Amino acid sequence: MNIRLIAVAGLAALAAACASTPPETQTTEPPRTTETTTPPSIDSTPRGPIEGSEEHFVAVAGDRVFFDLARHELTSPARETLRRQADWLNAYPGVSVLIAGNADERGTREYNLALGARRANAARDYLVSLGVSPSRIRTVSYGKERPTCMQSNEQCWSLNRNAITMITDGAVG
Repeated sequence: MNIRLIAVAGLAALAAACASTPPETQTTEPPRTTETTTPPSIDSTPRGPIEGSEEHFVAVAGDRVFFDLARHELTSPARETLRRQADWLNAYPGVSVLIAGNADERGTREYNLALGARRANAARDYLVSLGVSPSRIRTVSYGKERPTCMQSNEQCWSLNRNAITMITDGAVG
C-alpha cells in the first residue's frame, strides 16, 4: 500500500511540474522607423530558351513527327508540327537543319534504312512546300540503328517510327 501511495504522489508531482508554465520574459520590440528599405529586386520572370537556339526550336515547333507502321505518309499531327517548324525556320533564315528518318526494330536493316529515308524526305518535301529553302535541309536515314525507346513493344515501336529535325548550324543567339 505504501508503494502505491508513493507512486501516486510521484505521478502527481510529475504532472504538476509539467503543467507549470515558464515565467514570461519581457521582450522589447525594435524601435519603429518610418523609413522603409526595399529588398533587392529579384527577377522572377521565367527564363525560356534563347531565341533562335535549338532549345527554342524544340519548345516552339517540336523536333519530331511520327509515322504509322511501314508508312512514310505524313499524318495530320505531323503536318501541324512541320508547319510550326517551317514558320520557325522562315523566321530564322540563317539556320540549317538535318532531318533524320528512323524506323522501329522490326524488318531488315536495308528495309528500315530505305523507309527512314522516305520518312526524312517526306518531312523535307513538306517543309520545302511551306517555303523553307531546300539548300537549308539535309536528310539522313538511321533506319532502326538509333532507337529513341529500347523496349520491344508497340508503344515503344511507335516512338521509334519518326523523323527528327535537328539544328545543324547557323543558329541565332
